[in-house]
Amino acid sequence: MNLNDKVVVVTGAASGLGLATCRALSDAGARVVGLDLDQARLDAALGGEILGIAVDVANEASVKAGIDQVMERFGALHVAVNCAGILGPSKTLSKGQLFPSDLWHRVLAVNLTGTFNVIRHAALAMTANEPEETGERGVIVNTASGAAREGQMGQAAYSASKAGVIGMTLPIARDLAEHGIRVLSLAPGLFESGMSAGMPAKVSESIVNSLLFPRRMGQPQEFAALVRHVVENPYLNALTLDIQCGMR
Repeated sequence: MNLNDKVVVVTGAASGLGLATCRALSDAGARVVGLDLDQARLDAALGGEILGIAVDVANEASVKAGIDQVMERFGALHVAVNCAGILGPSKTLSKGQLFPSDLWHRVLAVNLTGTFNVIRHAALAMTANEPEETGERGVIVNTASGAAREGQMGQAAYSASKAGVIGMTLPIARDLAEHGIRVLSLAPGLFESGMSAGMPAKVSESIVNSLLFPRRMGQPQEFAALVRHVVENPYLNALTLDIQCGMR
C-alpha cells in the first residue's frame, strides 16, 4: 500500500516502538493518529506534529470512540498498527505467593484483547475504503514478541498474551482476505524502550549476550522501518515476522 496521504492509527504511540512507528509512517506521507492511554503524555511525545487521541485499548467502548473520531476527522482509515502493551512481570510462585490473578487478567486484556479490539473496529472502518489497484483496502500490523516462543522467568502472562497475538494472526487474515485487508504480526526481541528499561539488568544482559550480530538492543526506528516495509509490500500477509537478531 502506498502510504502517501493514507490514514494510519498507531496504538502505544506515546513511547518506544509506537512513537517511532508514528514518526516513520508520517515521514512516508501518511496522516498518522497516535493512540495511547494518557493524553498529556501522548501530546508531549507527539509534539503537536501528529494528532493524539487518548484510548484505552482494553476498553472496547474507548477503542470504538477513538476510531470514530479518526473517521469523523479524516473520513477513512487505511492502516492500523498495534504497539500498545504492558509487561506485567511476576513469577508463577514467589516466596509462597501466587501470580496475582488481577495482573494476569490485565496483561491479557491489554496485550491480547486490546489488540483484537483495535483489529475489529479498524477492519470495519477499512471495509468502506475504495480498493487500490492491488485490491487492497487496508493493512493491520500487530506487535507480538520473541517472548511468545522464548519467554523469560516471570513472563508467563506476557508470553501467553503475545503467543495469542501470533496464534490469531492467520485466522484473522483469512477472515479479512475477502475485504482486501492484510494482517501480519511482528515479533521483536529486546528493543530499547520503557518496557526493556524496567527489566532487571542481569536479564537484559543475558538476552543481549545471546544475540548474533549486532550484539545490542534493537532501536525503535529499526522496528518502525519493518512496519513501513510490511505496509508497502502487498505480497506479505498472514504471517509473523521475527525482528530479533537471531535471539536464542
